[in-house]
Amino acid sequence: MPQGGIDEDEDSYKAALRELYEETSIRSVQKLGEIADWLTYDLPREVVKTAWGGKYRGQKQKWYALRFTGKDGEINIDEPGGHKPEFVEWKWVAIRELPDLVIPFKRQTYERVVKEFQRFARQT
Repeated sequence: MPQGGIDEDEDSYKAALRELYEETSIRSVQKLGEIADWLTYDLPREVVKTAWGGKYRGQKQKWYALRFTGKDGEINIDEPGGHKPEFVEWKWVAIRELPDLVIPFKRQTYERVVKEFQRFARQT
């Protein structure tokens, strides 16, 4: 689930597309929807001092549902979009599996994402 910051005066959807490309090289997507609210989470106390250089205590996120319309060969996490790699591996998973794949303090956010976006997922 690629994520990242929004540059000053940047539209959140354009930022999402930029971050997706910078982290995965993916450009072939179709927007399906978005969560109207901004989702937030706080870092656990023991993580605040080390995460992001101790500069932040949590995140506020805008989530978009995108359908990948390209071929898997488009995905490149080793040399993504001309940036340093942020991932060591990737895989397709059922949307219902996402909350179990993230660090516990982000789980509630991912549960909300699944609830909002499961209507877009292919059921297998």
